[in-house]
Amino acid sequence: MSERSTWSAPAELAQLERKLWMIGGAGALLSILGALLDRAQAVQSYLVAWLLWAGVAFGCFAVMVLHHLSRGGWGLMVRRVFEAATKTMPLLAILFVPVLLGLPHLYSWADPEAVAASEYLQQKTNYLNASFFTLRFVAYFVILGGLGWLICRRSLEQDATGDPRLARRMQRLAGPSLGIYVLVATLAAVDWIMSLDPLWYSSLFGVYFVGGHGVSAFAFVILAALWLSKRQPMSRVFTHRHFHDYGKLLFAFVMLWAYFALSQLLIIWSGNLAEEITWYFERIQGGWKYLGMALGLLHFGLPFLLLLSRNLKRDARRLAIVAALLLVLRWVDLYWQVGPAFHHGGLALHWLDLTTVVGLGGIWLAAVARFLGRHSLLPINDPHLEEALPGD
Repeated sequence: MSERSTWSAPAELAQLERKLWMIGGAGALLSILGALLDRAQAVQSYLVAWLLWAGVAFGCFAVMVLHHLSRGGWGLMVRRVFEAATKTMPLLAILFVPVLLGLPHLYSWADPEAVAASEYLQQKTNYLNASFFTLRFVAYFVILGGLGWLICRRSLEQDATGDPRLARRMQRLAGPSLGIYVLVATLAAVDWIMSLDPLWYSSLFGVYFVGGHGVSAFAFVILAALWLSKRQPMSRVFTHRHFHDYGKLLFAFVMLWAYFALSQLLIIWSGNLAEEITWYFERIQGGWKYLGMALGLLHFGLPFLLLLSRNLKRDARRLAIVAALLLVLRWVDLYWQVGPAFHHGGLALHWLDLTTVVGLGGIWLAAVARFLGRHSLLPINDPHLEEALPGD
């Protein structure tokens, strides 16, 4: 158990990485072609796709620090997956550049003509302007990326040295990191989504955003764990018990997301304030109404009923189907939040919506595969590892 080579990544991971780069490259080329034909649509589709994969990385960072904070055995088997996803933050920061270049196509406060015509926007220019928006974006990724780098570095140092003090150091760092993450994610939600409609405001939107990150992270981790559990060396150690734990945590975050979503709707609807309720009016008309109903049924109702089953949570394949459905619905949820800001007449899907999410997903997943393959798949010197491994 102490030999790092015993837990090195399977050769299939390198093959998967190459395939993902090819898929990402094909999607990126099609998206570039689409941008030449319709730049505004391309940037709008790109924003939704970027939010999906950035949400998985943000969620993995949050769950990773939650694991260190609680020292739960559930996280030891997939700690390297959390770390690999967290390490992609610099890549995600670079991939945000097309959004920065297309700000006037996304945000009315970034369009000089719209600002000049609106007294309300002029009152918000101290906060909502391109320079400060970019500065905040950089700060978000420097802060979370830096914290993630520190935790991942200590985790790998634990592998190399076996120093028992490192577990406690990571735990001490995890506490403030979790609080900082919630603050950063709340501010990012305002910047990236809420400011698409600068007249709208919701005090619950930040935690709604955070709840979505949790669902994204566990949906992704379950799929990654299933892939690893079918190959050596991890097929020797993954058991039904581990997937049962991941299913319970996914269930918890599905309920948390639904609680925040419903709470926000009820508060805004009962308040009936013009600057708040118009956001929902746009999303309960035309095709957006059916998309919202699908979210209620498939993002909460169906997973809630399925994840009540202990047998399903212990069946890795069936659990992975639920996880894959939820990952797709995370994109639907983000599209439902973002799309009406540009398509006021009703639902308007475009082929670029598909190519951008596939292109960015291929690139991001390839980067995760590369980071995952560089180190031992298990934290071999963690003092709690034996508790997480199956008994003889």
